[in-house]
Amino acid sequence: GRRCREAAEDEVEETPQEKKLRLAKQYLEELRQLGKSRPAPVPRGAAPGAEPDTQALSRRRGGASRGGTRAGGSHRRPAEGGPHILLFLQVQPPDPARIRVLRGHQLPVTCLAISPDDRFIFSASKDGSLIKCKWEVDSGKRLCVVPGGKKGTEERHMGHASQVLCMAISSDGKYLATGDRNKLIMIWDAATCKRLHIFTGHRDAVSGLSFRKGTHQLYSASHDRCVKVWDVAENAYVETLLGHQDIITGLDSLSRECCVTAGGRDGTVRLWKIPEESQLVFSGHQGSIDCIQLINEEHMVSGADDGSLALWGLTKKKPLVLARQAHGEQDAQHLQQPYWISAVAALRNSDLLATGSHSGSVKLWKCGEGFRKLEHLFSIPLV
Repeated sequence: GRRCREAAEDEVEETPQEKKLRLAKQYLEELRQLGKSRPAPVPRGAAPGAEPDTQALSRRRGGASRGGTRAGGSHRRPAEGGPHILLFLQVQPPDPARIRVLRGHQLPVTCLAISPDDRFIFSASKDGSLIKCKWEVDSGKRLCVVPGGKKGTEERHMGHASQVLCMAISSDGKYLATGDRNKLIMIWDAATCKRLHIFTGHRDAVSGLSFRKGTHQLYSASHDRCVKVWDVAENAYVETLLGHQDIITGLDSLSRECCVTAGGRDGTVRLWKIPEESQLVFSGHQGSIDCIQLINEEHMVSGADDGSLALWGLTKKKPLVLARQAHGEQDAQHLQQPYWISAVAALRNSDLLATGSHSGSVKLWKCGEGFRKLEHLFSIPLV
């Protein structure tokens, strides 16, 4: 009856190739369920949580923090496109004594990127500066500092002359891209911190950047409500994608020729299929959707200023699960207000998520069966 029709409308039409992939994953999931009574295998030397910890901490004011999930663990990540890995059983809260605070920016840190080999951290700030540090806990040595300049000096000055809002590094570690409030995207040689090119074209602040994995194709999002596609190796503009009705607050991509975006107060998450020149629209949050990240090629996570955290399947227009007040509530002027979600991070192709908020802590979460459950594991206090 009506419920069946609503369910059918909720489904996104899938291609034969997508159906094959879905059925194959379903079969693998059934096999995993058969063996779930045994501890899940984890790649030797893997330290679950390394990536979520550092990315979620990128919103902390004044410095970049770093915490390991267990003493002596290396920080290798699950391979892109690899099998879905159960990591929650391996994760332990970091030893507070092992959390190192790196300082150097004069104003709040707005974004972080970690080199694909896990050797370097790049950070940027509202002061316009860009810093490259060594990753090692005992070192944290600054290798390169590009200071911020005064507005209007972009051509003469090496770096940004306004607040840097986002950054991304290519999967081969060759290029670093940074976007600022003054509508500019700067491309850097990640090894030397030499600026290579400036992309212009956005009509408002650049709020999100992501390289397509395995390529030098760059996606950018902006407060001008547009997504743009660039070929960094050729210093070339490719195309513009339109659809959002409010500023775009976040963007992410993986290996496929597509990207996902969060549309702020237009209340939508969108999947942009570049070759097909089409977009899928998802809705479910009540507040402004402020952050988004892909977990794997089939699922994503988003956070909003109403405190909600949503897990999505890319074939469903509504969230698979929505956790309200994920970071609890605060007493603001005698009114109970949820702590908004300011950052989300996923350890790719695993069941592990992290969220950041102005509640003063990063929370780690486990994705349940079929990404239809969210279980809070523990919190990492930052203040």
